[in-house]
Amino acid sequence: MVAGGPGTFAQAENKALLDWLRAVDASTTWTTSVCSGSLLLAAAGLLRGRRATCHWLAADFLRQYGAEPTGERVVTDGKYVTAAGVSSGIDMGLALVGRIAGDEHAQAVQLMIEYDPQPPYDAGSPQKAPAHLVEEFRTKSRFTLT
Repeated sequence: MVAGGPGTFAQAENKALLDWLRAVDASTTWTTSVCSGSLLLAAAGLLRGRRATCHWLAADFLRQYGAEPTGERVVTDGKYVTAAGVSSGIDMGLALVGRIAGDEHAQAVQLMIEYDPQPPYDAGSPQKAPAHLVEEFRTKSRFTLT
């Protein structure tokens, strides 16, 4: 299954997978997801009543599974940490390192991987991107509510 691909919706109905997620979650310190992976956590009932994020095109589906979608890059709600798009997974990793080992350790990791985002454009969210691009992607998205 490719996260965010057509398989996400099929897996959101996969009873064996959802049962496994619930079973594993019972003993985790942190349960995390990146991009549309939070749809699977939500489908398993793990995000019911919790704030969560995922790729902006899929965010409305979180609500259908009982989660409260946000437009934030990284959301921590209890032991659940969700990251919006692929690049926010790095942000999530650094945030977890900070919580587990302290801010200075997280800063050391950031330095060693030279993570210093300086995007050439400021269009990394639907709130910032040109409206015509947002509409084009919404229109063509497989994540369309019917």
